[in-house]
Amino acid sequence: MNKRTFFVLLGVPGAGKGTQAKLLQERLGLPQISTGDIFRYNLKNLTELGLLAKSFMDKGELVPDEVTIRMVEDRLGQDDAAGGAILDGFPRNLIQADALDEMTADYGGISLVPLIQISDDEAMRRITGRRVCRTCGAVYHIEFNPSAKEGRCDLDGGELYQRDDDKPETVSNRLYVYYKHTSPLIGYYFAHRLLAEIDGTQGIERVQAELMSLLVESENAE
Repeated sequence: MNKRTFFVLLGVPGAGKGTQAKLLQERLGLPQISTGDIFRYNLKNLTELGLLAKSFMDKGELVPDEVTIRMVEDRLGQDDAAGGAILDGFPRNLIQADALDEMTADYGGISLVPLIQISDDEAMRRITGRRVCRTCGAVYHIEFNPSAKEGRCDLDGGELYQRDDDKPETVSNRLYVYYKHTSPLIGYYFAHRLLAEIDGTQGIERVQAELMSLLVESENAE
């Protein structure tokens, strides 16, 4: 068996999964695979799967699981994933989790599923406080990383704005979708003895240190 390492990061929106996945990618040499990035790539490059997804999106419909699954399977087949991957945002439901199990079965399956825990109030505070520069795309936070001049980017003086998906009503809906569709994965991976909980309210470096410790421990246990 050609053993590969697959980690699935779980947590509510705003828990810091993307930030931690990028740090793990740098340290472990495994690609961060995000469904958002995959969708953007396929749509931008008008791939067969991208056009298929667009046909549903243009009608205001959700992209079916089977299309998302095919995109992820295609991504896992690329050269940089020959040793495994860090999955951020996939799976989002039990159907996708079953599909991921099948995709990784020949390589040893999922190694570990860290659950980065923060409260809903903390998620709302983190996401709604984000501001983005209209010109260069630099990201700030009104509380944790404010710009020197309110409403203006430190780099180019561009206007800072709040993205639509960072507004309170949108964040509330994202949390609703998470609890309805994604939170069952917590029980799923707990039952498979793969779940490991981490306090996501700690600093980025501390969360990363705990993640690395858990990952090393899981690898040594195999």
